Amino acid sequence: MSVPGLVTLTIDDVEVSVPQGTGLVEAAAMAGIEIPVFCYEPRLGPPVGACRMCLCEVAPGPPKPQAACTLTAAEGMVVKTARTSALAAEGQNATLEFILVNHPLDCPVCDKGGECPLQDLTFRYGPGSTRMTFEKRTFDKPIPISPTIALDRERCIFCYRCTRFSENVAEDGQLVMVNRGALQMIATFQDEPYRAPFSGNVIELCPVGALTSTQYRFEARPWEIQNVPTVCGLCPVGCNISATTREGKVKRILSRNHPEVDEGWLCDKGRFTYPSLRAPDRVTAPLRRTGGHRFGALRWDEALDELERLARAAGERTVVAFSGGETVELAYALSKLVRRGLGGGAILPEQASPALDAFRRPLSSIREADLVLVVGDDPVVERAPIVDLWIRAARRRGGRVVHVGPEGEVQTAPGAYDDVAERILDAADLGAAERIALVWSGPGGQGGQAPARLAARLGLAARPGSSVFFLPATPNGRTVAAAWAAAGEGEASKVEHVGLLLVCGDELACEPRIRGIASRAEAVVAVGLFADAHRAFADLVLPATSYLERDGTMVNLEGRVQRLRRAVIPPCPDELEWVAKLAARFGVALAPDAARLWEEVSPFLFGARPLGSIGSRAPLPAPDGPAAEPAQQPAPPRPAAAGGGPLRLARYRPLFSGPAVERVPELAFQRPEPLVELSPEDASVRGIASGDLVRISSNGTSVELRARVNPRLVPGAVRAAEEHVSGLEAGVEVTKL
Repeated sequence: MSVPGLVTLTIDDVEVSVPQGTGLVEAAAMAGIEIPVFCYEPRLGPPVGACRMCLCEVAPGPPKPQAACTLTAAEGMVVKTARTSALAAEGQNATLEFILVNHPLDCPVCDKGGECPLQDLTFRYGPGSTRMTFEKRTFDKPIPISPTIALDRERCIFCYRCTRFSENVAEDGQLVMVNRGALQMIATFQDEPYRAPFSGNVIELCPVGALTSTQYRFEARPWEIQNVPTVCGLCPVGCNISATTREGKVKRILSRNHPEVDEGWLCDKGRFTYPSLRAPDRVTAPLRRTGGHRFGALRWDEALDELERLARAAGERTVVAFSGGETVELAYALSKLVRRGLGGGAILPEQASPALDAFRRPLSSIREADLVLVVGDDPVVERAPIVDLWIRAARRRGGRVVHVGPEGEVQTAPGAYDDVAERILDAADLGAAERIALVWSGPGGQGGQAPARLAARLGLAARPGSSVFFLPATPNGRTVAAAWAAAGEGEASKVEHVGLLLVCGDELACEPRIRGIASRAEAVVAVGLFADAHRAFADLVLPATSYLERDGTMVNLEGRVQRLRRAVIPPCPDELEWVAKLAARFGVALAPDAARLWEEVSPFLFGARPLGSIGSRAPLPAPDGPAAEPAQQPAPPRPAAAGGGPLRLARYRPLFSGPAVERVPELAFQRPEPLVELSPEDASVRGIASGDLVRISSNGTSVELRARVNPRLVPGAVRAAEEHVSGLEAGVEVTKL
């Protein structure tokens, strides 16, 4: 008797019932039977049957082996794999023999050796010896298709995984297959470097050693490494990763598929920045300014004595500036020390609004949306790169994507989103969409309050499948602010008269606001990874740890609590250790480890949830209550109109920027060019063409950049990377040089 929605088929004499539409490879896996594959990868879109490794006998059907990956399970289907069919076994044997005709026997030196599907399947299904006596085909090797990826062409088995990723997932179109027949090969478009934010994923997708990491090449072998499951701490997505370590050093970063968060993809920043842990200016011991930009090393007891002296002198005028990259436990420990021990204040990252909790859904829900509204000044790929892939997936599934911003289909001036609801309703036709995903990317989100107000105006609460995502500027900012609130009562910011400024994180060293406060403070103590980032203003520098060197928890933009697990021992004490010692001097009891601090803070923030319940794939909490419209906030100032006068500067923080990226030479080619974008109208008024050198100035400060005319940019605005226009205010003059 058939069950509605299920089909029953037989695979190697095992009867199995699977949902309609299930691929034959998955159906076999449900029956505990392996159908070997090379080219098949469900995340890349429809199967292409390129490698022919999955040949099976299928009835009803033609009297020859068929590629199982291209077939869907059907009622009454009878399938025989190589285990029970001599015809299928002969086909798989011949397929492997053909693949190995020109494949080099360099497994002992290949980075894929020991982790290679071709090795494994050849051992299980392939011939025991070769019949070929001629010389194998060879190419020049390795070919650097980018500073981070090396290509060994003779190893390629033409599975098309890499080119399908480039075309169908990242949609960058830069990795292509050229020529035909025996001359077929992988190449980059017009032999240009593979410059794309997700290029490193092809290394993991490659089932052989054709595409390898230049950073990991010849660095380790599978039997001498450990893979530590943890979470990336470089952006608010919180992608799940595995850190490969050898002899106490991180040697590579791999993705670790969380289907709701990242689907196993990883941006190049998360994949390739780990060498910065061994940067020449890494701080491994406390440093004290000895004159000018010179620092001298201190013992830890001397550093704590100095920090205690500065803190006692400042007292309530102590201010801690959080970067938003701290773990929940570290943020709570610092907050408790400053609030209870000193009565001081804090400079917090953008605080999270509970207004979005009613719309809480996994990032994967974006892919299922009928309509995706992308609102904000900043490109999504620069703030939360994996979210950009989910949006692209939605478009491929037939969903409409409407951008609202300075270069969107619904154009607005930078920061002017207080009255866009009616324009969106006119342009986007929400009536036909059952599931709507609203993604807010850029400043002005007010911690989620602005997108929550927009969601209310659009009536998303009445559409149960809808979701709203605010992309914050920092990895864990929403919970850093919550940890500060949990540590005591009182004001957050006290920056009028600062006695001691405690700067946490290298990213803050570049922010004009923090530098301005530091210039007024009586003393500045910086906690960072790199000494050079703080030489301009810090009196005392204390070493910090990276997210790869910490235990603790972080909360991503969905509101999902995830665990960081220490991959390697840092070259300095964990921050929690010296914070606990310093707190004891002020009569504040603090545990020096993340597990006990979690027990203390969890009742305030996470309903006393046990740390062990988080697991390696953290679940997403259920939505909290009905959606309520937040209070209206003052609208941001309107930018100037197009013409010869001042223009509104829209600055964004590029993905490939920051102290860690700057210390990885292989990522230099990914960093943003020194350009400023103008609309055609504004460029025409000023006689500017793409490539011209222009001066951008405001209040006596100016920078010189190359111009790029962007036909999609709204008149009255200019846009540039934050690092290229540091120190400029919102209203700028642009003149041709």
